[in-house]
Amino acid sequence: MSLDLSVLADGELATLSIAHRDAAFAEIVRRHRDALYRLALASLANPDDALDAVQESFVAAHAALHRFDPARPMRPWLARITLNRCRDRLRRRKVRRILLPFGTADNPVERLADDAPGHDIVAADRQELARTLRAIATLPAAIREPILLRTVEGLSQAETADALGISEKAVETRLRRARAKLRLALAD
Repeated sequence: MSLDLSVLADGELATLSIAHRDAAFAEIVRRHRDALYRLALASLANPDDALDAVQESFVAAHAALHRFDPARPMRPWLARITLNRCRDRLRRRKVRRILLPFGTADNPVERLADDAPGHDIVAADRQELARTLRAIATLPAAIREPILLRTVEGLSQAETADALGISEKAVETRLRRARAKLRLALAD
């Protein structure tokens, strides 16, 4: 008789995974991959980069699993790892733009809008989605990341604070600033 991993808590799965039960880590990936992909996609605005960032995040998480506290929720821990991978990719993009100023320009925001679920969305809604994503992408990381974690991923304020390594009050302040900047950007 085999153990039903789907009923175990994330902390228990982490413990089993550390003990070389590969199926336990596969269950962790199954539970969190969609949420981490949405987070990476919203942060990077490029489906291919987002998928790569999520894969890199799970590789890093597996290597660091012994540092995970099983008493705490796993999603904020994984979100922090994913955001770090996204930051790395964004830094590399900036370097490439500096080194290759005449390279071909790909518009990932329009691709993201095309790849959005529900292909029957009317053109106006798709344009509004693309416009909103462009506005979010222009926000500084310090205020973009909290709004992505709270609104896209639905993490609580405490989980968002934990994922970003800041206080709950800082999350609240950054959310207020992000929403104000978005209102201004979308009002134009």
